[in-house]
Amino acid sequence: MKTYRIAVIAGDGIGQEVIPAGIEVLKSAAKGSFQCEFTDFPWGSDFYLRTGRMLDADAFEQMHKFDAVYLGAIGDPRVPDHITAREMILPFRQQLRQYVNLRPMRLLTGIDSPLRGRTAADIDMVCVRENSEGEYCGIGGRLHRGTPDELAEQTGIFTRRGIERIARYAFTLAQGRPRRLLASATKSNAMQHSMVFWDEVVAEVAKDFPDVTYRKYHVDAIAARMVTHPQTLDVILATNLFGDILTDIGSAISGSLGVGPGGNINPERTTPSMFEPIHGSAPDIAGKGVANPIAAIWAGAMMLDHLGEKAAHDRILSAIERVIGSETVKTPDLGGKATTAEMTKAVLGAMGR
Repeated sequence: MKTYRIAVIAGDGIGQEVIPAGIEVLKSAAKGSFQCEFTDFPWGSDFYLRTGRMLDADAFEQMHKFDAVYLGAIGDPRVPDHITAREMILPFRQQLRQYVNLRPMRLLTGIDSPLRGRTAADIDMVCVRENSEGEYCGIGGRLHRGTPDELAEQTGIFTRRGIERIARYAFTLAQGRPRRLLASATKSNAMQHSMVFWDEVVAEVAKDFPDVTYRKYHVDAIAARMVTHPQTLDVILATNLFGDILTDIGSAISGSLGVGPGGNINPERTTPSMFEPIHGSAPDIAGKGVANPIAAIWAGAMMLDHLGEKAAHDRILSAIERVIGSETVKTPDLGGKATTAEMTKAVLGAMGR
């Protein structure tokens, strides 16, 4: 029986609650077909407060032993956000060459969107976000701190290889979806170097996919379109910064941040990919047992799909859809009173059926 080695980083806050729920579901999905071997790592904000580091010095060398990484949430009021991001989340994506950030944005039947009158048929998108360069490279600095002349510079880096590979991934994904639509988010009317370059390379790649309808939108226009005409969007291709913002809009119109999953993908599979719920650590509800585990469970399903276990992925996703659609079990973010454990039990029960 095939065994997959999974590195588990539950992280901070509700990550400690939703990742164990996800593992329960993964074990159930694997039963009789394959095995998942889970190894826990204590990295995150508590680790930083004890050691002065977010993770071990040889963390990435350790990760090469695994088939995938399952991440909960990173963030703690006691640790500045730029430390948690720059010393853990972004290095994972960059060091492990996870240059694709993949985020489905779907309104599931049984969840009310804040957009009046919208149904599951109207909101079914996926964002392909460039995950390793762009605006989050960390290049820049500050000078003359504390003086009237203080200044800061943040430089975005865009390479032909980086743009071409993310565009090719997005077009290939769009090619396999029923509507075969791809929208590229840009701001080339104001950013005459980086975004014009982005547009040029994406347009070149589009020529290799004549069966995909390609449109270019300014990022502010596509943000508005996600609210006013979400049914006209399918695959969205975006830079690191633009994708970060647009996927939060996508999750919001899908009814809850507690539902959305994400994958940080190395398509070449030379290093492990990492899967996580897109919500934060939610310190306000951490420890109360009421966090919605659906996003973590769905992220686990995405991980199985990436590992080649599509049937198990489909079983989990079908169970999620049945539970949410029945509207009998709802965590507080969905307007109910169910606990994390109760929602997890409902998904496990639906898988059994």
